[in-house]
Amino acid sequence: MFRKKRVRRRSVKGYETTEKTIGEVFEKAKKSSDFTTVTPLEKYPSLVISFYETLIDSKVFFQSVLPSLKEKASELKELSALKNIIPIEKIKITTDHTEVEKGLYDGAIVIYFEDKKEEYALLNIADHRLGQRETNDTQNEFSVIGPKVGFIEDLSTNLHLIRDHLSTSDLIFEEVTVGSRERTKVVLAYLDGVTNPDYVNTAKQRLKELDIDVTTDNTQLEQLITDDSTTPFPLYITTERVDRVVNAIVTGQVVLISDKSSYAVIGPATLMDFFSNPEDFYLPSIIASFFKLIRIFGMLFSIFATSFYVAILTFHFEVIPKDLLGPIIFSRANVPFPPVIEVLFLEVTIDLLREAGARLPTKIGQTLGIVGGIVIGQATVEAALTSNILLIIVALAALSSFTTPIYKMSNAVRLLRYPFILFAAIWGGLGIYVGLLFLIAHLARLKSFGAPFFAPLYPYRRGGVAVSFIRPTLTKYNKRPWYLRPLSLKRYSPVKDKDPEEGLNSE
Repeated sequence: MFRKKRVRRRSVKGYETTEKTIGEVFEKAKKSSDFTTVTPLEKYPSLVISFYETLIDSKVFFQSVLPSLKEKASELKELSALKNIIPIEKIKITTDHTEVEKGLYDGAIVIYFEDKKEEYALLNIADHRLGQRETNDTQNEFSVIGPKVGFIEDLSTNLHLIRDHLSTSDLIFEEVTVGSRERTKVVLAYLDGVTNPDYVNTAKQRLKELDIDVTTDNTQLEQLITDDSTTPFPLYITTERVDRVVNAIVTGQVVLISDKSSYAVIGPATLMDFFSNPEDFYLPSIIASFFKLIRIFGMLFSIFATSFYVAILTFHFEVIPKDLLGPIIFSRANVPFPPVIEVLFLEVTIDLLREAGARLPTKIGQTLGIVGGIVIGQATVEAALTSNILLIIVALAALSSFTTPIYKMSNAVRLLRYPFILFAAIWGGLGIYVGLLFLIAHLARLKSFGAPFFAPLYPYRRGGVAVSFIRPTLTKYNKRPWYLRPLSLKRYSPVKDKDPEEGLNSE
């Protein structure tokens, strides 16, 4: 079909790279659903135009390029005539297939004759404004440092944003249609040669087997294709951040993007992925590791703080220090309820305030959260419905739950507090221990696209555990996670730090 050119191999910093033939360039591009090839002229059926729909300015293509070609088709004898036919300055004639490949991913359309594949015309009509709008910032995953561009409710725009960040021929978009009444387009994005095909096939099969009339958001698809619909834990990461999606694709995960949804679904995921923030990669390793440990500690404190309060005051008075015993007795002297009722009352009150603040307009919600928390908290203490010590513990536990970067995991943490409180009220410290065993057993059996959700803690891998709890330096973070079973484990070859004096002497 295509004339084969000689394949050259060259080594760059220890890596052997292979230059593709022009046939291989187009064959790989055809794997993506946003790659289009058209033959616009009946008089010249051998004239072919190839491009990525998500990278070009469609308005320029349909209003300038195509009409000009059809109007002056008789003048088109050679590709060099395009400079006089199409009113676009950026037209380049080339015979180098590497330039053709680069031009495709820079937003150019490639024009060539099917029977004359020695030269190609590149017309740069990239739309650099596509995907940018005034309200394009992330709303729920804000970061101080790093990109702030988020997805919107348009599939083509979201695909453009991904390709704009990851311009490589290995980035594949596969389209699947879901819904019997409202046909919703869902695109699977992954990196060819890196992502394990088992995950791609699993996601594709689950989407094709769905029997649903209408889907209104990507988060519905997440629930429909999940490995376990009875767990409170999210088994896939939902994100509105473009940089998180790009990092997931490079790592070897599969990303689902659907039309009319501003959230992408990433899988397979692990429990520790939900405590990582894209901002961690924009900060020094020590600072990022500290913040990550703070998030993990916040999650554990949010789950167990109030349950330990109930267990200690109900069964284990002996563990209370003598200096702290007096203030606790004084704060609970007039409280008529047992600790479990006292804790449940405050926990439900905090959740009511949180839900009410989230549903109201922004300014009113903030006012309700601050004023309501102060007024209700002070009133409950003065009315002897709860102790002031418990009020501080519940407030800190609620605050700790906000440190989780993913909203769905934050909800799961909020829910887990209640069974542990009940276990502590019934059996004390033993109840917390039993509940913890049930929780670990539940996490160990969960899977995400068939991959273990509790990895690397189970199955245990010592090296993976260290990476899960801290953010290593980028020179040591050059391998993809083993539990993803990537086809290529190594991401890059880190440059070792050199002594400045050694560098000067070498010159």
